Amino acid sequence: MSTPTPNPEPAHGLWSRGPLPSNAQVGADTVILGDQPFKRFHSKQPAALALGTKCTMDGVHFAVGPEGRVKIGDFCYFTNVVLLCELEVLIGNYVMIGWNSTIADTDFHPLAPAERIADAIACSPLANGRKRPAIACRPVVIEDDVWIGPNVTILKGVRIGQGAFIEAGSLVTRDMPPRAHVLGNPAQVVGQVE
Repeated sequence: MSTPTPNPEPAHGLWSRGPLPSNAQVGADTVILGDQPFKRFHSKQPAALALGTKCTMDGVHFAVGPEGRVKIGDFCYFTNVVLLCELEVLIGNYVMIGWNSTIADTDFHPLAPAERIADAIACSPLANGRKRPAIACRPVVIEDDVWIGPNVTILKGVRIGQGAFIEAGSLVTRDMPPRAHVLGNPAQVVGQVE
């Protein structure tokens, strides 16, 4: 009689091209595909990226600032998505995001003309240690079971309710209720998901 062998540990998540940042936690059977998903990953937070299990991040770009945190649930599939995060982006389970979509929790620049000029100088080689002006940030929350089509943009402070369906090309500038069928620029609720 042979001794039963223990079940092997589940495969831990990985990036197909190299090591993950030390502050990225990637769940079992999750894969990150693409050449440079962490090119602009600058977060200093201890759990700056928390990815759930059985996710596919195909060509996703994690542009996360020093204070940013991104949390993504289980069973998510994103294709060529840009996540621009200076504060917080929270995404639930079973979320699908189509190619060339962008989620941003900030404007990344001031809105007032004089502050935009100061910001341009602070970002230039002429900065001489000048700090950038304060820039508004508000978390983005996408609840479970949301489908986001290709070429969608979701802006700062938006919450998308569970089960919502965002049509391709939509610009989402305000909260969307659960199970909403959403379309347009700016995005509007055009129906309910059955």
